[in-house]
Amino acid sequence: MSEIRHLPEAPTGRRPLTSGGGIDAHRHDTHQIVYACRGVLSVTTDAGTWVAPANRAIWVPAGTVHEHRAHGDTDLRLVGLTGNPLRLARPAVLAVGPLLRELIIAYTGEPPSPEPERDRLLAVLLDQLRRAPEQPLHLPTARDPRLAAVCAALHRDPADTSTLARLAARAGTSERTLARLCRAELGMSFPQWRTQLRLHHALLLLADGVPVTAVAHRCGWGSASAFIDVFRKAFGYTPGRAFTL
Repeated sequence: MSEIRHLPEAPTGRRPLTSGGGIDAHRHDTHQIVYACRGVLSVTTDAGTWVAPANRAIWVPAGTVHEHRAHGDTDLRLVGLTGNPLRLARPAVLAVGPLLRELIIAYTGEPPSPEPERDRLLAVLLDQLRRAPEQPLHLPTARDPRLAAVCAALHRDPADTSTLARLAARAGTSERTLARLCRAELGMSFPQWRTQLRLHHALLLLADGVPVTAVAHRCGWGSASAFIDVFRKAFGYTPGRAFTL
């Protein structure tokens, strides 16, 4: 990350971003909800990357050094919070239903609503946040150099279908050791991590307008139908609808 900026309070408001644009590394003393009602947003910390399309939001707790990156033309909405309604001390991806979406858009609208109306909006918004289920869309960062080398190679080519044994041999270690490292450092099995990686890449490609069939093959699925099935299970809609919500 670049030089870290310190913001005493997490801002609230709207920030349109062009594809590839973003907000460099910073931290703030209050909590924040980050939501892209159009496009895809990624938030990166030293613990990994969280990616959220338009039916997901990212929780960023106070003090977390992070940076934002937009994929596709992105309408970024930011909600700064002094309290911690989720009681989470780590970043997380949350499901955003239709009501929560409209509350976030209204609360961060331009010009800002009158203060009494904003207070009422915030109260309902916080109620909805507390009910929003957490989604497993975190792509953790590996620490061990052997596992980190394997992860980096798959980041470069998510369509690589090499077995864990073959990847371990390339990294100069054993399949058993690599599997153990995945569980210990990434908190999931290697197949689970690879699926997460491919879904993350797929979201970014879709945001850039790449056709569904091309995304499927570039991310390692054997067919568009197999990709659509996995995508629907992860996000609740098909990739063809990803940017029409």
